[in-house]
Amino acid sequence: MHDNLLKNSGSDDELAHQKKLMGAIVQGDRHAFEQLYKLTSPRLFAVALRMLRRHAWAEEVLHDSFITVWNRASSYNPALSSPITWLTHIVRNRAIDWLRGSDNQWLELEDDGIAQLPESIDQPLYELQQDSDAKVLADCLAHLPSEQRQSLVLAYYQGLSHGEVSQHLQQPLGTIKSWIRRALDHLKSCVGL
Repeated sequence: MHDNLLKNSGSDDELAHQKKLMGAIVQGDRHAFEQLYKLTSPRLFAVALRMLRRHAWAEEVLHDSFITVWNRASSYNPALSSPITWLTHIVRNRAIDWLRGSDNQWLELEDDGIAQLPESIDQPLYELQQDSDAKVLADCLAHLPSEQRQSLVLAYYQGLSHGEVSQHLQQPLGTIKSWIRRALDHLKSCVGL
């Protein structure tokens, strides 16, 4: 029934099909939900991965996002946005929540990262210094007000522009720039630069 809904990205037909899928999901159609997932998950995963920079975290956020889609499909209003915009908003909010709730989780190494560490015995002092610097930076970040820390993480670790950070946090652009500038000033003095 919905197999013909997988169309080229960005077309008017795709938009209409996504809206039909959303309507079917509201009615509890699991096949429509699967089709929406197949159609949108690559793009949404890319959004989560860009923000979180960890494959496993992005997968977790995408999973949680689609649970939200299933449970809250009736809250989607096609007059306000396209389905992909609504879905992207959910994924971005989940990723931001993940960053907020994980308090510097992004500094931890994934299992993949451990395998990539240098095995050379010639570098133990360098590695010790790097570990020490990371701890100092983490401590300095922990002492920032939450809005400054979050703005900084989104801008410098997630690669978002100041405008994108402003949209995500729903704060004026000038406020975001000020938070980031103050956070950078704090970090400079905290780490001794």
